[in-house]
Amino acid sequence: MPSLEDDLFPSTPGKFKIERAHTMNRQMYRCFASTSTMFLWALFLIALTASYLSFQGFVDSGSRYLSASWGGIQWEKQVRDSAQIHRNGGMSVLVTGAAGFVGTHVSLALKRRGDGLVGIDNFNNYYDPSLKKARKALLNSHGVFIVEGDINDAKLLAKLFDTVAFTHVMHLAAQAGVRYAMENPHSYVHSNIAGLVTLLEVCKSANPQPAVVWASSSSVYGLNEKVPFSESDRTDQPASLYAATKKAGEEITHTYNHIYGLSITGLRFFTVYGPWGRPDMAYFSFTRNILQGKPITIYRGKNRVDLARDFTYIDDIVKGCIGSLDTAGKSTGSGGKKRGPAPYRIFNLGNTSPVTVPKLVSILESHLKVKAKRKIVDMPGNGDVPFTHANISSARRELGYKPTTDLQTGLKKFAKWYLSYYGYNHGKSVN
Repeated sequence: MPSLEDDLFPSTPGKFKIERAHTMNRQMYRCFASTSTMFLWALFLIALTASYLSFQGFVDSGSRYLSASWGGIQWEKQVRDSAQIHRNGGMSVLVTGAAGFVGTHVSLALKRRGDGLVGIDNFNNYYDPSLKKARKALLNSHGVFIVEGDINDAKLLAKLFDTVAFTHVMHLAAQAGVRYAMENPHSYVHSNIAGLVTLLEVCKSANPQPAVVWASSSSVYGLNEKVPFSESDRTDQPASLYAATKKAGEEITHTYNHIYGLSITGLRFFTVYGPWGRPDMAYFSFTRNILQGKPITIYRGKNRVDLARDFTYIDDIVKGCIGSLDTAGKSTGSGGKKRGPAPYRIFNLGNTSPVTVPKLVSILESHLKVKAKRKIVDMPGNGDVPFTHANISSARRELGYKPTTDLQTGLKKFAKWYLSYYGYNHGKSVN
């Protein structure tokens, strides 16, 4: 097979003769004529190729648009229908993390009373995504549309605000968990800081600006030893990266309130539990292991002191979230320009009745009718704190917040849901 060099050079070097001048001129003329023709053809081919590539790019972009998980006439209709308000004085709410534990319950509560809402969730695999998909199916059955996307996607958020003039944002999307931060610290920065800033950037540029209610955490109290924890207590000693990102969120939201006039309400949740909960939470994993006959690990603090938590039932948390939305003052900015001061609030949402972890296990044993195999170990340095206890006087006064579910009652409801959802019958799986 001829090589590249064979195509470029004559096959018999030295046999090329120089003809007479007029012959050379004639050949030169033909050569230039041929070259001009080739040049024109080359231009034509370049133009044809450019046109094809341009058309192909148009087709590709159109295909990407049509195959994207968001966008398009049908998608916009679903968003608008879900955001439709069905009560006088109702609100239209963007709920982030809507397929999460708290997000699902808040979304259902809003929908049931006639508010409009649209959810967004990225369905990550921090815990079993099938549980999130099941929550999504539950929400869909109640007419709540969930957009699958990330809060770091500014274009998606802008599209949502272009489609619906949201009056409120309920920001619950976050990377949760204290211990997981030691394995994947960047996920906390990505979700809890970068994601929050992306969302606030879109909110401050919206016209009208929505009021923002968002989930902080009782973890911000960190190494604080004064109890019960009050909103005025110091929060500059975080014990975990998760706590640090939530504290950073409080500072960031304050900045956007101050500069852009966004109405901001931060909610410090205290150990939320209940049906459809998070599998990484202790009460959830305890239940799973107890039913499977596996040992459970119970941590204890210094001097053999039992850990205690201000366990708060999901229905009570929902009351605080809804109360925060109802009482949130309006944002004062327009298109990113502040017109005047806007409300900035932070509330504890807890139960005010801390219970030790061994007591929690005893209550679970009674509802599951199975004895736990307990393994008691000293608490490692993984970011956990020995106790939490909420002072909720501000939430009582400003939101009308009043928790009504004690741990005994709440765990009974959770156990009933768990046994049903995972197909247990008297402690035996029927799957």
